[in-house]
Amino acid sequence: MTLAIVLVITAAVALGIILRLAVTRSLQAKASVGLAATIRPIDIEAFRNLINPAEDDYLRRRLPPAQFRVVRRLRLFAMAAYVHAVAENAAVLVRVGQIAIASGDARVAGAAQRVVNDALLLRRNTTVALARIYLALAWPNSGLAAVRVVDRYEQLSGAAMLLGRLQNPAVPVRLS
Repeated sequence: MTLAIVLVITAAVALGIILRLAVTRSLQAKASVGLAATIRPIDIEAFRNLINPAEDDYLRRRLPPAQFRVVRRLRLFAMAAYVHAVAENAAVLVRVGQIAIASGDARVAGAAQRVVNDALLLRRNTTVALARIYLALAWPNSGLAAVRVVDRYEQLSGAAMLLGRLQNPAVPVRLS
């Protein structure tokens, strides 16, 4: 009699665990759709213009030193805003990639792993870039800037678009 009770309780616990996992996976899949909507579009050309050293050299030649420092600081604040947006987008893509890794399809999981790796690397690069930008704010005449962030973001965008196409080929995917 006790063996039957133990088996019934074990079966009930196992059923509860299976149901909980199924509901959690379902909620994660729905959350990934909502996560993708939180990605902020970034104007890559404007960002490239801000980090272009030739633009800074042009402004340095054309403006008086005091005015150049003011303009340079404004450009650095704009650059920091772009880098913050890139970091937030990378964090979202890490989460989307982690959710996609759990899928059963090997191609999707591989693409998702690449997105996660690229996004984590980009997050690290944005931290370094922000440190360099804040140092440049203290010394506006320095050449410190966030050059590699744009290239890494474009690589991440390509990997994320591939993942999106693999997950849902009928829906066009576009970042930035």
